[in-house]
Amino acid sequence: MNTLKLIIVFCFITIGFSHAQTLNWASLQKEHRHVANLAIGLDYGITLGVGYGYQLKTKLPIVLGVEYSLPSGKNIADDFKTKVGGQIRWVSVGDFQFSTKIQGIFRRFENNYVRLNNFGSDLSGVIGYYKPKWFLAGEVGFDKAIVTHIKHPDLMKENFAIKDGWYESATGGNFYYGLQSGFSWRSHDLTLKAGKAITQDFKTEPILPFYVQLGYNLKIK
Repeated sequence: MNTLKLIIVFCFITIGFSHAQTLNWASLQKEHRHVANLAIGLDYGITLGVGYGYQLKTKLPIVLGVEYSLPSGKNIADDFKTKVGGQIRWVSVGDFQFSTKIQGIFRRFENNYVRLNNFGSDLSGVIGYYKPKWFLAGEVGFDKAIVTHIKHPDLMKENFAIKDGWYESATGGNFYYGLQSGFSWRSHDLTLKAGKAITQDFKTEPILPFYVQLGYNLKIK
């Protein structure tokens, strides 16, 4: 891949990484089978998202989910991100709980110079103190861009020696870490998370290395 493609792929990867529904495990009851989610955040731009989770009937709490997010802007249909995966609460010792999540990601980015379609993954762990009405936890995760399809308009091909096709994003990944908290009442959660990201080489930071997200969950029996 030439230098131009490396720059383009790097810019695409730093558009944003994913964050699953923020759950208060202490307020999530077994009868809450459905969790609807709305979110707004700052993640390399203002992003809006919707999500749905389904809690399985298992011994350990497991919530499978699908999420869709897109940036605000003039041509919002050009860029979007979808995530499919799940979260599982592994350990509960008193009010301290530990959970992990794994998600598959499909992202799209398009401008006047290139259209990028990317498949990736997101893995993270969360440990914190959970009460039925509030919680505070820390999160560490890794967002990996695995393979990207690059499509250029004819104008770009006429001026640069570039080719369309699939490319492995060997250096495309971000570690992220931060805090998440929230308040819960009846079947509602209001959550807030914030943190910082760094590229997988631990030497450089994304264009905007911070993220903030405000979310709302509605739990339905």
